[in-house]
Amino acid sequence: MAKKPVNELKCTFLSTSQNEALARNIVSGFILPLDPDIDELADIRCAVSEAVTNCVVHAYRYKTGYITVSAKYYGDRTLRLTISDKGCGIPDVKKARTPLFTTAPDEDRCGMGFSIMESFADKLLVSSKVGAGTKVTFIKKLSEASYIK
Repeated sequence: MAKKPVNELKCTFLSTSQNEALARNIVSGFILPLDPDIDELADIRCAVSEAVTNCVVHAYRYKTGYITVSAKYYGDRTLRLTISDKGCGIPDVKKARTPLFTTAPDEDRCGMGFSIMESFADKLLVSSKVGAGTKVTFIKKLSEASYIK
């Protein structure tokens, strides 16, 4: 990954479920100059949805806070996308990343959010502090196949 980004954005919005679509569309528009293929675009949109939904459902359970989406892309076509909140935090990140683990089984939560994000990323970083919030960083190098020079 190159050191200086070609472009970057930062957007903060309320943790409401309707803003999940907003986040997907902002990130989609941001990466369009990279000319991602349809699968890459779908993967990134899905990862954004999962991360934002986690913030809405878990970080700010029964209340409203703020979610920040930061994105950068580099000359080597690497996308670095960070979604963060200042919610309740995750007591055990390793356990939370285990497929099918959920803190809300009575609410039909399947516990696959992190697994889904990880399947679409080259690298997925998760840091969290109880009472201070969580930061999820999704890193993916886009293919060269459809790149417009």
